[in-house]
Amino acid sequence: MINDEPEPPEPDGEATVVDPTMVLSALHDSVDVVVAVLTEHEDWGPSGLRDGQYASDVVADQAIHELLDPRGYGVLSEESGLREPDEPGMPVVVVDPLDGSTNASRGLPWYATSLCAVDDDGPLAAVVANLVSGTRYDAVRGWGARRDGEPIRRTGEPPMNEAIIGLSGLPPRDLGWGQFRSLGAAALDLCAVADGRLDGYVDCSVDAHGVWDYLGALLVCAEAGVEVVDAHGRDLCVLDPEARRTPVAGAGPVLAEALLGARRSF
Repeated sequence: MINDEPEPPEPDGEATVVDPTMVLSALHDSVDVVVAVLTEHEDWGPSGLRDGQYASDVVADQAIHELLDPRGYGVLSEESGLREPDEPGMPVVVVDPLDGSTNASRGLPWYATSLCAVDDDGPLAAVVANLVSGTRYDAVRGWGARRDGEPIRRTGEPPMNEAIIGLSGLPPRDLGWGQFRSLGAAALDLCAVADGRLDGYVDCSVDAHGVWDYLGALLVCAEAGVEVVDAHGRDLCVLDPEARRTPVAGAGPVLAEALLGARRSF
């Protein structure tokens, strides 16, 4: 754990000190195993275990656990809940093994694996990987964000009436943006704001997103200069599998405020 203040000793010794580069490497390794297992996977239908879950979700989740569990990480997954870390100071990795699994089940090419390691200071490292194109976004707190190894930094913002906005759910009326897209994978939608393909993102549903849906992209956005907030002012970094949030992001402060005001109007 990176902290200016020393941690009190634990019964079995001091808290583990983690290297952010090693954490980032573990997240990329996790994507690699998902890609490998899904390459051989043939059942893209429902899992039969719970509503809204696909067999591909379960297979991807198991692959990530098999890699991260022996390394001592905690894991908070949409598919399997919370596994605490083995030692104090080890991060909890918030995982959406297959973000956009309905897209995947229908052959729509917009789905991802999203991972974000969280320590006592919040999001530490993240990887969001488009499982169709192979594009990978990553970020480490304070070190910046990248797309396929190249730094990304969002600059400039269009006016609201010229902006192209990613949506989840439908608003009750036209809220004043130029155009919108509803693509079906929140992590990729938010990363598209970070790299400039979209200008903003608004969740028009009522508390539909768990922390695994957006946290990896939140760190990518933050390190690329794009703020992601909850429409109702709540903390977005919560290690609670029951918590749901309503994320909103804009390419710059003026557009972000306009989108936030629009979302709060209904």
